[in-house]
Amino acid sequence: MMSYSEMSGCGLAGFINRDGKRVSGKDIFDSITSMKERGNGMGAGYAAYGIYPDMAEYYAFHVMMDSMDIATEITAVLNRFFHIVKSEMIPTKSVPSLYKKTTPPVFYRYFVTPREDVKLPLETEEDMVVRAVMTINENVKGAYVISSGKNMGAFKGVGEPDEIGEFFEIDSYKGYIWIAHTRFPTNTPGWWGGAHPFTLLDWSIVHNGEITSYGTNKRYVEMYGYKCTLLTDTEVAAYIFDLLFRKHKLPIKATLMAIAAPFWKDIEYLKKKKLNKVAEMAKKIREIYSSAMLNGPFAMLFAYKDGLIGFNDRIKLRPFVAAINGDTVYMASEESAIKVICKNPEKVWMPRAGEPVIALMNYCKDGICHPG
Repeated sequence: MMSYSEMSGCGLAGFINRDGKRVSGKDIFDSITSMKERGNGMGAGYAAYGIYPDMAEYYAFHVMMDSMDIATEITAVLNRFFHIVKSEMIPTKSVPSLYKKTTPPVFYRYFVTPREDVKLPLETEEDMVVRAVMTINENVKGAYVISSGKNMGAFKGVGEPDEIGEFFEIDSYKGYIWIAHTRFPTNTPGWWGGAHPFTLLDWSIVHNGEITSYGTNKRYVEMYGYKCTLLTDTEVAAYIFDLLFRKHKLPIKATLMAIAAPFWKDIEYLKKKKLNKVAEMAKKIREIYSSAMLNGPFAMLFAYKDGLIGFNDRIKLRPFVAAINGDTVYMASEESAIKVICKNPEKVWMPRAGEPVIALMNYCKDGICHPG
């Protein structure tokens, strides 16, 4: 008999304190571990924002390495792009059950500031960070950058969400945005680099489902210099978001419309309703960004320094629930994962297929935040 986790696969959870209040990782730990049955122990992870207030002006590179022997090579690459302000091991804790099934890699973090003298013509600071990430991920064997944003970090690996949370001592960090994932890998291997979240700069993403358009999406982002090296379909979604939102400067709603584009019949319906401007925008986005559209069943959470965004595919083949309580917005695969940390939210709802939930920080003017 097929279990519920095998049918639905993966669990995701996240919340944002729109007032900027930083809270311990215990809440997200409790939320994601309540959905432990949605994974199979082959991957879990967390991302948090606001965790490095004393180093907030620097990019925080979290790097996974097969051994400390690789650290010299990583340092050499980073020195080509940045001034290294501080570097240290990421604290971890011995978790016996984790070590029984896997040998964890080494996790190191570097706080860096870009070198002005090595910028390419027209290259922004963020472009340089992306170039450094791609250089390490593609060229340094046995090493991967698992996060590279300011005042944020990702923590992930092979294990159950409680094991990974304990391993990285998640409850010792405080953040104003948290997302988490428990994995049930199907088409891609369960390995430390393949666990969620996937990140770039301060974008992070967790995903339940399967991106069947991965080949098209991968070729599309690689035309713009991104390198998909982590052996999973979710990685490409983080790069698409960076390309459309940061590089092409599309508004959030337009970016999401490109990623989960409306059906042609829905565009025609908008025309019949005399919503011609909306219909024309949707049509242009589908035409211009057809290769950025994600196909297949999915529910996703995107986080960045200014907000948390959740949405699912156009026919809702994966579960997605949202809730609000005061300045806090919650999103998860199951309502129970929200209520374990917020017993009586003011509002709980299941967004319609393809309808995004966009929760931005209170400082975002008119509900709009821009990258950078």
